[in-house]
Amino acid sequence: MYRLIEFIRRIYVVLLFIVIETVALYYYSHSTQYTEAKILSHAHSVTGALHSSVYGVIHFFSLRRENQNLSERVAWLENQLTYYRERNEELAVSGADSLIFSELDSLTAQNLTKYRYMNARVIANSTNRLRNYITLNRGLMHGVVPHMGVITPDGMMVGYVAACSERYSVVIPLLNADYRTSGKIVGDDHIGSIRWNGHSPYKVEMDELSKNANIEVGDEVIGSGVSHYFPSDVKIKIGYIDSYTLNESQTAYNVVIRLASDLSRLSNVILIENADFKEVTDLEESVKNGSYLRSMSIGEGTEN
Repeated sequence: MYRLIEFIRRIYVVLLFIVIETVALYYYSHSTQYTEAKILSHAHSVTGALHSSVYGVIHFFSLRRENQNLSERVAWLENQLTYYRERNEELAVSGADSLIFSELDSLTAQNLTKYRYMNARVIANSTNRLRNYITLNRGLMHGVVPHMGVITPDGMMVGYVAACSERYSVVIPLLNADYRTSGKIVGDDHIGSIRWNGHSPYKVEMDELSKNANIEVGDEVIGSGVSHYFPSDVKIKIGYIDSYTLNESQTAYNVVIRLASDLSRLSNVILIENADFKEVTDLEESVKNGSYLRSMSIGEGTEN
């Protein structure tokens, strides 16, 4: 107690000054309406700036969660859009009344559609190797299966799922020397083969593009629509024409494509499952290795 009294005695002049100043400011601020309005205006400016700064910090730390929510929303909307697109195609062919499908809920829509969408978060990613890989935080227990296509939330091609464990999956991206895909220029139907040469993580190359293709620097390049990983009726972005030259035989273009997104900064992705992938690829493989023809000949022999 003695020390407290001694401390107050040493600073009582300062305390008295603060009290008098506070009282003076109080009476001054309430002396006229103009003065009161000016002081309130400045006070609101200070508190507003403080709240804005605090909100900015909170918002920064919540960006990851917001991005995840957005990617989940994109996946859900893609499922709905795919369902209605396929239903419209069926109706156009059959001429059936669209009201037949109007009461189907979203779960039914997802079960009936050919493509299924889901979101995932990137937990590991490399772009400085010849063969890069991306690790995602979803696996078999979440519904991820090998050969699912992978795109960014804004629709750029990333790659495909190569392998899954129970909780994680690994993607082979565009920036992997083993990855091959096909693409075309928007507004032109000629298709070229796209690959990565292992150099810049911002560019890929397209070969075998016919010299009859209508090509200009800056043209947008998208997926060809013939891949089993991605829907044929959805524009999957790849990038933009950076430069092009004719090959040595003067029969096709060699094109350098600047990627539409920086794959080194991926945080969230959308996975696309093609329900017909295994059936189609198994059939194609049976034709390639001749087992399809052998089974046909056996069937004909049985009938005879």
